[in-house]
Amino acid sequence: MSNKDVKPLNIEISDLFNTISALITEARKRIAVAANAEATILNYQVGKHIQKFILKGDRAPYGKQIILNLAESLIKTFGTGWSEKHLRHCLRCAESFSEQQILSAVQRQLNWTHLKTLAYEKDTLKQEFYLEMAILQRWNTRTLAEQIDKMLYERTVIAAKQQVKIEQALKELKEENSLSPELVLKSSYILDFMGLKGCYSECDVETALIANLQQFILEVGNGFAFLERQKRISIDAVDYHLDLLFYHRRLKRLVAIDLKLGKFKPEYKAQMELYLRWLQKHEIQSGEDSPIGLLLCSEGNTEHVELLMFDNNEIKVAQFLTELPDKQWFADKLHRALEIAKANHND
Repeated sequence: MSNKDVKPLNIEISDLFNTISALITEARKRIAVAANAEATILNYQVGKHIQKFILKGDRAPYGKQIILNLAESLIKTFGTGWSEKHLRHCLRCAESFSEQQILSAVQRQLNWTHLKTLAYEKDTLKQEFYLEMAILQRWNTRTLAEQIDKMLYERTVIAAKQQVKIEQALKELKEENSLSPELVLKSSYILDFMGLKGCYSECDVETALIANLQQFILEVGNGFAFLERQKRISIDAVDYHLDLLFYHRRLKRLVAIDLKLGKFKPEYKAQMELYLRWLQKHEIQSGEDSPIGLLLCSEGNTEHVELLMFDNNEIKVAQFLTELPDKQWFADKLHRALEIAKANHND
């Protein structure tokens, strides 16, 4: 075989290798998905049997010893994977989730670690929120843990003003596959990746966000597509400039974002309304819903915002934080927001 023939043959073999490699990779992915599904369902069924056995005949006082003895026997037969700790996880998942929830989670490719992480959440609405958001945004287990640690649920509830809005939004998502802005927009955004210290301007914030656009989109949520910076809006020969313009694929809406240093002021609302009306007239395309606005302020003033923006679904106000605060900060903010919402509702 001449050197002239060898070269084309090598190229063909390389193509053959790439084709077969792709087949093997895809097959391994399908095998992994199937194995995860079987393992998750098995663990859930094990938990249900343990739960039934312990409850039967009022054996709850001996539950710990029953699980310990069972683990010892299973380890001898099937290996260390069936430890007492693992059996407790199985039991907890059986106590926390219905069979339908497990099957739905498996079908949408959540794994055992996702479910095990959420099983210990006592607030059922909070648990359901993270379950649905993990499915919607295709979070891996690490991202799920990070979002829980950053108190995403609490920030979303504050933005929605009332927990009942979250309940309704989750219901629409599950039953109609309809995503609500209530599940997309939050009351505060952690922008600790910007590296801003000391004094900085609105331009500095905008520049830092653009420089770290991927991380910003991860924080605002999956589905956002960046369109434009300093969007020029001309009205009656006067030029205005919108800081950031995004499009959300699932919402099918333009999202206008304006950055403000300090606390929210009433005039910011009028300015954003002007931007949204202009975008409605000149920018939206067929099949899109009306634009929504997000005002990102560096300081929070919950009551002021609550009084001015109550029941306004097209404009949201949120606080951006350049450093991650402790969890008590979020807890206090949530408590205050719910108190104000309750007072307004009673009025």
